[in-house]
Amino acid sequence: MNPLMATYAPSRVTFVRGRGTELFDDHGRRYLDFLCGLGVTSLGHAHPAVTEAVARQVATLSHVSNLFANDIGPEVAATLDRLLGGGGQIFFTNSGAEANECALKLARKAAGRGRHVVVSAYGSFHGRTLATLHATGQPAKHEAFQPLPEGFRHVAWCDLDALERVLDPAVGAVLLETVQGEGGVNPATAGYFTGVRRLCDERGLLLMVDEVQTGLGRTGRWFGFEHFDIRPDVVTLAKALGNGMPIGACWARADVAAAFVPGDHGTTYGGQPLATAAARATLAVLEAEDAPARATTAGARLAAGLGRLPGVVSVRGLGLLLAAELDGPHARRVTDDALDRGLVVNAVTPTAIRLAPPLLVSDAEIDEALSVLHDVLADVLAQAAEA
Repeated sequence: MNPLMATYAPSRVTFVRGRGTELFDDHGRRYLDFLCGLGVTSLGHAHPAVTEAVARQVATLSHVSNLFANDIGPEVAATLDRLLGGGGQIFFTNSGAEANECALKLARKAAGRGRHVVVSAYGSFHGRTLATLHATGQPAKHEAFQPLPEGFRHVAWCDLDALERVLDPAVGAVLLETVQGEGGVNPATAGYFTGVRRLCDERGLLLMVDEVQTGLGRTGRWFGFEHFDIRPDVVTLAKALGNGMPIGACWARADVAAAFVPGDHGTTYGGQPLATAAARATLAVLEAEDAPARATTAGARLAAGLGRLPGVVSVRGLGLLLAAELDGPHARRVTDDALDRGLVVNAVTPTAIRLAPPLLVSDAEIDEALSVLHDVLADVLAQAAEA
């Protein structure tokens, strides 16, 4: 019997080490990682700056509770606040779901009783705690866990009229992704986000943006909302922040953050020295490498190459968060065959594959991945034609 709970399908590969964009399995076979642990290892595996920072910190001080201060968390919080435009405060968490949980609690506290409803979009993904699961706009994921916490509504993605229709006095906040990652890599539009910002301003609502998958350079800007020339009231982060160390963050405008007082929220591990040391090193490298510019350039090369592949009807996304839409429900077969040939991608929908390589990916690695996909797609299409 497997000692692990069966919450994931059985894995076909066991990875034991990584280096940059490369992964190696327990048989010594090499793979190109174009999924990054679902957008986490944006600097690649075993980046020397992060490795050195974690090793040094674990030999110095790995944890104190939040009953006491440490000297790293405030520095990382200040860096994030600067990248987000300033004027805010940070709560550190261990994951994106917990960052969103913090945002949901903050929204209720800031809005006050009677304005507890949060509106999110169908197709969204915000986490798997009970509250963030209900915020997630995928009803099929809800059924096994009903009844879920009340106070959530869902509307069609990128439909401003649909959003406006549900904004009654019980609504206190709107929670949106800038690109729906788990929903199929569906980017929003500038017009939509501008309209949402206007509605929130008119109704006195918080605009909360989930940048867990899109934040810290992945889309070609530091944050996805920067593509739309708006400023949120609350932003949630995780994934790339620790380059593999579990850390997330909820940022809020200072006046919004002030709704929390001691005792309102907490976490044992959030902001502990080991995780924040990894985040400090990760942010330093991302800034030194100009991660958004690298994502823009590499993303353009990857998107252009994907568009030339057989069976690809369109490419969508921003920067290095991309999906290749196929001309049929072949995504699972393509990802399985790609894995057999040493390339890690995933089927984000039955007809689309997601690619999210490290932001430091080389041109040669992009071309190698495209070559693997070309051969896989050619074989899958030929077999489909024969069926």
